[in-house]
Amino acid sequence: MHRLFVALRPPKEMREALTALMGGVPGARWQDDEQLHLTLSFIGEVDRPEADDIASALAAVDGPRPTIALQGAGSFDHKGLVHSIWAGIAPDAGLKQLHDRVNRALLVAGARPEQRAFKAHITLARLGRDAGPITPFLSGIAGLASAPVTLDAFLLFESRIGHNGARYEAIARYPLR
Repeated sequence: MHRLFVALRPPKEMREALTALMGGVPGARWQDDEQLHLTLSFIGEVDRPEADDIASALAAVDGPRPTIALQGAGSFDHKGLVHSIWAGIAPDAGLKQLHDRVNRALLVAGARPEQRAFKAHITLARLGRDAGPITPFLSGIAGLASAPVTLDAFLLFESRIGHNGARYEAIARYPLR
């Protein structure tokens, strides 16, 4: 089985800026450079024929080239328990269109795209029950912002869960015209 997701890879300068912010929350599992991405759609576990169908369907997705810029930060929780800290991405019509086109391609391939509302973000840290307070960290980066950057491709990633968390490998790159 292959655990797949479709994402954008922020440029090196943006990843370096985010990595420099990380720290100061006891017990947080900070993402490393290889893990920093903006998920367009989480697919989940599929077998090899399904993965091939998904890869083929994604090849038909075309533009627009999305523009991403960091904007603010926050956290996600489940039933009141915070599980991740993220950097926000400014709204962009091209990003939303690309998200929608990727999801349509996944439907054509027989995959079920995520049902959650699209919230453009880059996960910075994962938190367990023993993680320290996040409010000081979030207050310190509340004004997070960056210059906009236009991206020219999206990627299909495979996620492998190991003892040290998830490792992501880009298995296909799709240029946007």
